[in-house]
Amino acid sequence: MSIKTPMAFLSWPKESFQPFLLFASIFIAVLLSFFMKLKSGKRKFNLPPNPPRLPIIGNLHQLGNMTHLSLQSLAKKFGPIIYLQLGQVPTVVVSSARLAKEVMKTHDLALSSRPKIFSAKHLLYNCTDVAFSPYGAYWRHIRKICILELLSASRVQSYSFVREEEVARLVCRVAQSYPSTTNLSKMLGLYANDVLCRAAFGRDFSGGEYDSHGFQKMLEEFQVLLGGFSIGDFFPSIELIHSLTGMKSRLQNTFQRFDKLFDQLLTEHENPKREKEEHKDLVDVLLDIQRNGYDEMPLTTDNIKAIILDMFAGGTDTTFIALDWGMTELIMNPKVMEKAQAEVRRIVGDGRVVLEGDLPQLHYMKAVIKEIYRLHPPAPVLLPRESMEEVNINGYNIPAKTRFFVNAWAIGRDPESWENPDVFEPERFMGSRSTVDFKGQHFELIPFGAGRRSCPAITFGTASIELALAQLLHSFDWELPPGVTAKDLDMTEAFGITMHRIANLIVIAKPHFPLDHNDNPKI
Repeated sequence: MSIKTPMAFLSWPKESFQPFLLFASIFIAVLLSFFMKLKSGKRKFNLPPNPPRLPIIGNLHQLGNMTHLSLQSLAKKFGPIIYLQLGQVPTVVVSSARLAKEVMKTHDLALSSRPKIFSAKHLLYNCTDVAFSPYGAYWRHIRKICILELLSASRVQSYSFVREEEVARLVCRVAQSYPSTTNLSKMLGLYANDVLCRAAFGRDFSGGEYDSHGFQKMLEEFQVLLGGFSIGDFFPSIELIHSLTGMKSRLQNTFQRFDKLFDQLLTEHENPKREKEEHKDLVDVLLDIQRNGYDEMPLTTDNIKAIILDMFAGGTDTTFIALDWGMTELIMNPKVMEKAQAEVRRIVGDGRVVLEGDLPQLHYMKAVIKEIYRLHPPAPVLLPRESMEEVNINGYNIPAKTRFFVNAWAIGRDPESWENPDVFEPERFMGSRSTVDFKGQHFELIPFGAGRRSCPAITFGTASIELALAQLLHSFDWELPPGVTAKDLDMTEAFGITMHRIANLIVIAKPHFPLDHNDNPKI
């Protein structure tokens, strides 16, 4: 999947760039007037260090195509908390565990709202999902539904059969390519999508009638649009920019396609003649809540669609990213791979299938997953927060309506928190640091955020990742194609709302166990 970067407007296609130039002089005149009034009427605040900025665009030119790296570079020069003026948007960026704790714990309530991003507003039913909804009674209501009804430990456990069946399908797909190479990235993407679609809809979309909807392409476009910060996001008073860049029409087209598909899925679920599954899928659960009520706040059909669509944004890509980066790092670090495989094979023994009951004993593999999240957090810069009141952080007074970014990528590589921060070394999470976790209590490791706005799907995602990784380590011996070394792998990142490798991982997966007559491993 290709994710747009916050500075994607620097590479607009020619046909959209020329109309922008046509209106640029008008906009500049309007904006100059706007900023002059803003400057004259603004109260003086003791703000964090601010890199030099340009008229109109402020610090936008300093973000670059890899925004997490640009922000890390600015933090090294100006400190772990900086103030940026991004167009019309006042922004604070924090890049250390200590200051992340202030943002997501000390001042968690005051910083628990979200800015209304243009793409999220148009894709997610006016930001009525969990991730992008502003702080308030509605957000508290749907978060409660997600935590207690959709993503509780018992609900996640009820989908264990889905994970087991999809892991078995993943193993068979990989095995069928041997002795040729396999595109492991593609296989992992199918696995992540199928697990989530079966849990959400009661069916996958990797074959059959749902291919006709082009569901995979829709999902990729959704991630691109939601992950991009178009220039219009930094000039919210001038929405016309979104039309000039073509962003608005793409958003409307993608929204309409998803909305039509969800209408069909909801109609099918409400059909009294529909064959009932033993376990309710997430749409069933949400429809039950809509019919029966929940805390006296009705759940509309659009609310249900927003919540389900949210799960794709946060569910499929994050699972895929963790597995794809994880297998890449393991193949590049064969000693770590051998140690992880030895543990899994020792715990599972002669069995061919890794059971979820085996996972608590896989201490080293869990350390591997923590190290994956440290070096490759799925969301390199956490979703922005917006201050609801003035706050004092690190001695600086920061006004209400300021946008806050936490650079999780930089925090995971901060030498103040980690020895040899750029080295893949799971042993750092063994022994005395084995209790350090990624669930929001240890601010040096925050791939899913922390506080009120942390990701509610941690349990669901972790279960999908642990079982798949353990089974892949158990079932195959891995190597790169002939003539390819670890140094040849393209580790380029694609920055966006999530961050995956641009290149696919192509490997040879030799089955560790005998094959059956269909050339599948006996599992």
